[in-house]
Parts: sequence; structure tokens; C-alpha cells
Amino acid sequence: MSKDAKIYVAGHLGLVGGGIWRAFERHGYNNLIGRSIDEVNLINQQEVEEFFASEKPEFVVLVAAKVGGIHANDTYRGQFIYENMMIEMNVIHAAKEHGVKKLLFLGSSCIYPKLAPQPLKEESLLTGPLEPTNEPYAIAKIAGIRLCDAYNRQYGTNFISAMPTNMYGPGDNYHPENSHVLPALIRRFHEAKESGADKVVCWGTGSPLREFLYSDDLAEACVFLVENANYEDMAFTDESGTVQSHINIGSGKEVTIKELAETVKDVVGFEGDLEWDASKPDGTPRKLMDSSRINALGWQPQVELREGIARAYQDFLTRYGK
Repeated sequence: MSKDAKIYVAGHLGLVGGGIWRAFERHGYNNLIGRSIDEVNLINQQEVEEFFASEKPEFVVLVAAKVGGIHANDTYRGQFIYENMMIEMNVIHAAKEHGVKKLLFLGSSCIYPKLAPQPLKEESLLTGPLEPTNEPYAIAKIAGIRLCDAYNRQYGTNFISAMPTNMYGPGDNYHPENSHVLPALIRRFHEAKESGADKVVCWGTGSPLREFLYSDDLAEACVFLVENANYEDMAFTDESGTVQSHINIGSGKEVTIKELAETVKDVVGFEGDLEWDASKPDGTPRKLMDSSRINALGWQPQVELREGIARAYQDFLTRYGK
């Protein structure tokens, strides 16, 4: 793979996309392409087609998506399934039409059934009901995976899919209603600290187990896959006889939401109490990825959770803090 290969990172302004862009730069790639939503609206098929016809990228990393936490997923269900499916269909189809050499599609660990055996293996896809609160988002991501597999088999494309665990890091979304759990906790504890509040109340019981991966670790994994992995190498056949090519990317370590909140509380320096509102939903009880396939290929995460949270908090202070 040439260092001057034209690489399009769709969603390069977000948490994950920005990390992937920086990782490509660290590895010496000098011909990166990125467009904001104002420049190319990926929901619009004509705009996507015109962009691919004009720029002719050789490699594509599809990160762009409408994302959010439990509240956002459950509230904006129509937007989550429609916008994500349109983005995926438009970009993946245009990549096929314009002869892209390799496409990496990023999904999510929520594609797996709510009660799938843990750790979550790639073979568990479509073996049971999904978590209801984020089912529309999960269905959209599953459709993207299946489209890549279908195009590989019918048209001979080299489209692969990666399923990251819960991400966090520089550039994260700290919106008070639409953010994921870790950035939401950073914001809440920081605001409580600044206001002199005596307690922070968090949703649920704190008992669910979650896995977190620092965004730069995911970015390195994505560059690793673009450089080293092909559909033929990654393809496997599940118990139903279906050929699939997605691969998990996780840290391999899990913590309870309570342990996570206590770590964030300590890093931020909030000295008040932490309480739990058990009337609010917990979501999936446990979600740990089996990342043995990508580990066997030669990739391993580097940033420990507490260090990653400290870096993320410094990013928050730079962007929003006093």
C-alpha cells in the first residue's frame, strides 16, 4: 500500500474518524481526503456519487454515522435507522461502482444479540434478539455488514467490516442528552465539581459490565486492517453456512458502570457522593468483545482505561472547561 494512496475517511471530523485520520498521518500517508456534511451530505446519493466520480479514492474507511447513547438511540429511533442505512448504502455502493481497492466499514458491538454468550464472538451475529433500546442503530449496522459481504461475493470487492467496542477519547461528544456513557460521566462530574454540588445521580444500578477502548487504539487497529487484512483472509462461515467477514476490535477488559463512574469521579476530582437511580434502564447487562481474531493477526491495544480517561478529561477541559 503506497504512502501516497488516496484514502477517503468518511466521518473524519468525529471522535473515531479524527483518530483514524491522525493515525494514517502518523504512519506516513499523505493523500487523505475528508469532507464535512456541508461539503458532501452522505445521506444524499447524488452528492456521494458526484464526490466519488470527482475524487476517485483508492481506499475508503467508512466511519460516518449518527451515534448516541441509550437516550438518543431510544428517542430518535427513526433517524438512527434511516440516516445510518442511507449513509452506508450510498458510500458502499459508490465504492463498488468506482473501483475502490479496499473499504473498511465500522460497525458497533451492539450488532450482537442482547443475551449472546460472552465474550461476544463474530459468529453470534443474528443468533438472537437485539437490545431494544438501540435496535434501529444495530439493524442499520448489520445491513452495512451484510452489504459488504454481498458485494464481495457478487462483485469480487474487497470490503471488510470492523466492530469496535465502546469508544472514548479526544474529540468525543459531551452533549448532556445525546452522548455515550463515559463522556456523559466526564461532563456530569465536571459540572458537579464546578458548581459545588454534593452528589451526582447516575442512571440504573451500576451493575452492567462494559468494555472501553481508547480512540487512538481503535485508530491504530483500523490502519492495521487497511494495511494487512483482506476479505479472503478474514472471511469465515458461521453455523448457518453464511460467509461473513467482520472482525471485533476491543480492549479485552471490562468494568462495571459503577467502577467506571468511580474512576471518572476520581480523575475529575469530584468529592461529593455518587448515587444510582435504579428506576432508569441499565441496557445490556454485559458486553465484552472477543477480539482474539484481530489479536492473532498482530494487533494489541496500548492505552489503559484510567490513563485514557485522564487524557479524555484533558481534552474536555481544553474544549469546554474553565
